[in-house]
Amino acid sequence: MKKIILLLLVLSNPIYSQVKGTVTDTNGNPLSFVNIYLKDTYTSTTSNDLGRFEINIKTPGTYIVLFQYLGYKTEKVIVTIEKTPVNIDIQLKEEDFQLTEIVVSKKDNPAIAIIKNAIANRKENSAKTAKYKCDFYSRGIFKVKDLPKKFMGQEITEFDDVIDSTRSGILYLSETVSKIIFQKPDKLNETIIASKVSGNNRGVSFNTASQANFDFYENYLDFETKVILPIADNAFNYYKFVFESSFYDENNQQINKIKVTPKRENEPAMEGYIYIVEDSWAIYATDLTIKGSQIQNPVINSLQIKQNFSYNSTTKIWVKNTQTLDFNAGIFGFKFNGRFTHGYSNFEFPDNFEKKTFSREILKFEENATKKDDAFWATIRPVPLTDEEANDYVKKEKLRIKKTSQVYLDSIDKKNNKFKLLSPIMGYSHSNTFKKWSVRYDGPLMKTSFNTVQGFNANTGIYFNKRDEEKNTFSSTGARLTYGFAEDKIRVVASHTQKFNNTNKATLTVLGGSSVSQFNQNQPISDLVNAVSSLFFKNNFMKLYEKNFVSANFSREIMNGLNFTFGAEYAERKPLYNTTDYSSIKSDDLYSSNNPLLPNDFLNHPFQKNNLVKINSNATIKFGQSYYTRPDGKYNRDNGKYPTINLGYEKTIAATNKDYEYDLVTAKISDEFSIGNKGNLQVNLMVGKFFNAENIAFTDFKHFNGNQTRVSHGMSYLNEFNLLPYYSSSTNDRYLETHLEHNDRGYLMNKLPLLKKLQSQLVLGFHNLAIPDRIPYREFTVGLDNLGFGKIKFLRIDYIRSYQKGFQGDGVIFGIKVLEMFRN
Repeated sequence: MKKIILLLLVLSNPIYSQVKGTVTDTNGNPLSFVNIYLKDTYTSTTSNDLGRFEINIKTPGTYIVLFQYLGYKTEKVIVTIEKTPVNIDIQLKEEDFQLTEIVVSKKDNPAIAIIKNAIANRKENSAKTAKYKCDFYSRGIFKVKDLPKKFMGQEITEFDDVIDSTRSGILYLSETVSKIIFQKPDKLNETIIASKVSGNNRGVSFNTASQANFDFYENYLDFETKVILPIADNAFNYYKFVFESSFYDENNQQINKIKVTPKRENEPAMEGYIYIVEDSWAIYATDLTIKGSQIQNPVINSLQIKQNFSYNSTTKIWVKNTQTLDFNAGIFGFKFNGRFTHGYSNFEFPDNFEKKTFSREILKFEENATKKDDAFWATIRPVPLTDEEANDYVKKEKLRIKKTSQVYLDSIDKKNNKFKLLSPIMGYSHSNTFKKWSVRYDGPLMKTSFNTVQGFNANTGIYFNKRDEEKNTFSSTGARLTYGFAEDKIRVVASHTQKFNNTNKATLTVLGGSSVSQFNQNQPISDLVNAVSSLFFKNNFMKLYEKNFVSANFSREIMNGLNFTFGAEYAERKPLYNTTDYSSIKSDDLYSSNNPLLPNDFLNHPFQKNNLVKINSNATIKFGQSYYTRPDGKYNRDNGKYPTINLGYEKTIAATNKDYEYDLVTAKISDEFSIGNKGNLQVNLMVGKFFNAENIAFTDFKHFNGNQTRVSHGMSYLNEFNLLPYYSSSTNDRYLETHLEHNDRGYLMNKLPLLKKLQSQLVLGFHNLAIPDRIPYREFTVGLDNLGFGKIKFLRIDYIRSYQKGFQGDGVIFGIKVLEMFRN
């Protein structure tokens, strides 16, 4: 029956006649990425790596097929389409370029005038394609080459089924076909009508039109670092231009080939060629490359973008119809390369769109878009698969069927579930992959730390996890046990987390037990940093109290851009005291007490034992948030035009001491501003006000994220003060925090002799804290980010000066990015 349905599907599409064949040069070598289109239409395709191509034509008739390839003469073939495919094997000849005389001075360089005209007409040419509808095709492929057999002593076996004897092969292959409606600069409505991923039956590809929108009529391309484009307004500040040659296309229009070269090695400017049409000064094609070091991404070796435009003599518009993005990357001996192929066809250019054409939903999937069969893809795929790609689909589908069978999954689990000699201290996991559950035991070896209250303390935990990958939901139930050797006490916290769906992200977390907590609930001091600071420098910065509690937190998205969190907690809070004076160094110095207000008071504590109920609610508003709707849920994308606002309310009730009951209202505004190619400015403003809080417990004060260790703990620099003592400014009144930080993304550092070799980023910061009855505390910072060795960038260094009643002090902070993994 299935074969009959497949046959009927093929026979029901006789109007789709194909023009197909192979494009080679005069030596018979295949030419890839040839721009192939029907004259004066927007029906187009491109050739694959083997030079093969296909064009599906719906209406019988006579057509002129044009073959356009950079460096070669454009060829045209007249074909008559009936009901049977037309085969064309064509050879392209090299272009007879008209070379100019040798340029002896900048004044005589014709490229200058051409680029100036292209810049002057940039907005006009861009406006011609400001509104359009079209069909979009994307194919993405990642490959690995010479994959190492081992990494850090561990054998790499995960890819053995997909790589060949040279340890090379395809790691990822996917395709999408969609219909898009676009209006510059950024309004998009994309509907995925077909999507597939090799070896994945869910078939949700991440190839989308928004990710492929490289518009060379803009001033910049955004690869985190803003890349200046060859006909940007400020292009002459970054590029050298040389006119190499010109030729005439099939419409007898002169095409100028301009070589572009960055003026400075490490700046974000591309190298290669841009082709400009004489008189109209439109873009005919691009062939441009940028190095990873130029976009502050050392893992990437290079990115190459090629684009071809076709001309319609009826509309007199040049439109981009093919594009490829090639990349190669590598780190730790791993070498990757890949290509994204994009095709645009069947353009329409309406004068206006209906009001409801664009919404916050910028992408959605048609029903069964991920379930299309091979027959459907054979009729709609504009770029034929190479043999390697076709074989990859077949091979990985067989592997998928095998690897999702219970027999196979049970055999893998049996191997991985073996209990080893060091499992009791290193940890252990036991999985039933077929039934989608696992049990994880965290061993104490990597979870052991030190503080003066507990002494050395070991943490172990056991968790049961169940995950539904198709719906992207999960549940997790477990318990964590902590034993403090110096105080000889065990504490246990049990927890359960349930994510109900991946549309509104509804999630419930329930916790209960006994724990040791920092006074600052943000936990600004990590266990690792505190242990090193205590054991090797006799510093005692972490201040702790005991909390015996039960709590519940629920969060979900109420509507697009509005997220709500509600929490309730009943807790008994007890003061704690130092129980050990142990240190790894010989020193007569004493640890400070566990009293955050009086470091030399070892008998008293800033609060008395108390019980209370704490209720809090928070709303996060992201104005202009757009989103994707996929079969496995909703995926949000921030809109860079508007700030994010967080509003919070906290209330305590049923306290054993009524003085401990209070209300707290908070607000936070965060935003990021792009300053062209000069970097980004980030802003974080936080304000809060307590009510009826004159005598509340010190545990409930607002504590600010200070730092006395000279090591950054991995939290956002926009949420902390670099030299502020941890509890010197805690308040139960009102407060205002201001954090500003500008990262030049290499704009200045790329221009400074010697320093430019660091490929670093200059970071300037300002931090201000205002509370009642005190002069504001301020910090001014200057630092270098993206430091490291070779491709390993793990370090940031900042110099800070602090002021309060005049100059307070200065210091250097080392930000080690890998410390984030060691946080609690």
